[in-house]
Amino acid sequence: MIDLDPTTLGLEFGGGAVVGGLIGFAAKKIAKLLAIIVGVQLMAFRYLESQGIVIVDWNRLSAGIVKTQARAEGAAEIHWLQSMISTLSIGVGFTSGFLIGFHRG
Repeated sequence: MIDLDPTTLGLEFGGGAVVGGLIGFAAKKIAKLLAIIVGVQLMAFRYLESQGIVIVDWNRLSAGIVKTQARAEGAAEIHWLQSMISTLSIGVGFTSGFLIGFHRG
């Protein structure tokens, strides 16, 4: 029989929501900054390439992304039901907090 303490579950949910909100807020700010940096870098590469200063092998650059995706898909899988049950109270709180923080950021 499973022994569940509602107080502990509530504290885990609340703690996960607070941490998730903070991380979501920070993640959105960092994502915006990284998007700007990557965009400026790609514009600079395109400009330098059009001037004949730099030669960029775009196919080779994108091949690294494809290889990384293939490795991530081949990672070991954990039984999803066991994983979901063991982290449900913290995960739901974290996810809801993350989404709220990301939306507010």
